Amino acid sequence: MKRNILFALFILTFSTVFSGFIGKAEAAEDPLGLAAEAAILVDADTGKVLYEKNAEVVLGVASMSKMMTEYLVLEAIHEGKITWDQNVNINEYVHKLSAAPGLSNVGLTQGENYTVKELYEAMAIHSGNAAAVALAEVIAGTEKNFVEMMNNKAEELGLVDYKFVNSTGLNNGSLLGNHPAGSPDEESVMSARATAQLAFHLLKDYPEVLDTASQPRLPFRDGRTYDNFNFMLPTLVHAYEGIDGLKTGSTNFAGYGFTATAKRGDQRFISVIMKAETRSIRFTETEKLLNYGFSNFGKEELFVADYQVEGHETVPVIKGKQDHVPIETAENLVLTIKNGEKDSYVPKVVLDQNLLNEDGEIIAPVQKGDIIGYLTVEYEDGEPISFLTEAGKQYAQVPVVAGESVDKANWFVLSMRAIGGFFGDLFGSIASAVKGLF
Repeated sequence: MKRNILFALFILTFSTVFSGFIGKAEAAEDPLGLAAEAAILVDADTGKVLYEKNAEVVLGVASMSKMMTEYLVLEAIHEGKITWDQNVNINEYVHKLSAAPGLSNVGLTQGENYTVKELYEAMAIHSGNAAAVALAEVIAGTEKNFVEMMNNKAEELGLVDYKFVNSTGLNNGSLLGNHPAGSPDEESVMSARATAQLAFHLLKDYPEVLDTASQPRLPFRDGRTYDNFNFMLPTLVHAYEGIDGLKTGSTNFAGYGFTATAKRGDQRFISVIMKAETRSIRFTETEKLLNYGFSNFGKEELFVADYQVEGHETVPVIKGKQDHVPIETAENLVLTIKNGEKDSYVPKVVLDQNLLNEDGEIIAPVQKGDIIGYLTVEYEDGEPISFLTEAGKQYAQVPVVAGESVDKANWFVLSMRAIGGFFGDLFGSIASAVKGLF
């Protein structure tokens, strides 16, 4: 009996200690303790990653996938393939889908015309699923073709960890017997990082997306007013200062997700919360994430224009009147960093190897202001700075230019240099030979 009690005490003690270690490990991985399966926070200007939790895990994305539908609609508008005032006639399927119980929708009447703008606003503000399908059909002919466009665009934008199976983000089983791609009960999936990448490109390429996403309510032609499901917009229940987008999403499979963007002053962040347990939790956790961003990060001028990096003040010049040209930054390098960490960043000069010969020299003439390369930054401990994409690193670079002009030397000077070099080499060889005799 005593042995059993001692064994039970040992197991209890071991379990307590072990669980303590697990708790510390989880806390280390997620310092914010977010109640969501995955999350990410990025600087909207550069795509620099400021926080992430399970950001590579592929999860259901639900209606947040409508950001890709929005992207393709805005692209089609910009390319002149469709217009905002273009009429779209509602077919039987879209009408029935708009009346399907349990789905977010604005009612669409069969045989009636709605403008592209009306359908886009219904989709972007009230997450209208039937409106999304109608837009997919007007752009690509069929939703199946449109889904192929979605996946192709994702690849073109450099997204990873994604699969779109419809234009809405619904489970295919909710589409009244249709499934444009994938299996009959499949859903679109993405990682938090891919979702943030999509939002990043959407804001960069089509910033006007916020004109619609920021509207808390949609007055529609049926006489009703529909709330935006982004309840963090002004006047709505979870209103948060600076929020003006982007897209919520929820299904049984995906849980509750939210891709948000907020701006205060000159700082804009993008946040993604995936697979929260309730509608309310996705907003409270987004608030934590954005508060963390606005409280702990800011834009810092790391290096000013005309800055010269120690050890890289000049580049050797061949065939010029001078044998070196000074190089300097063409503009200020500004980056969003954590408060108090400015001294942790060190400059790195990357020269354009196409301008240099095998000896690292640039051939004259060189004009003042010619771009010689670029300046970027890295952590002093060598840890890489994380960006959403490789291409995103360009936003943390500034050009390095020639600080003055170097004219090409005339033929006489070049001849004298060649002769001088010849005799210099000759005398050097003779001196070495004589020295070798002793």
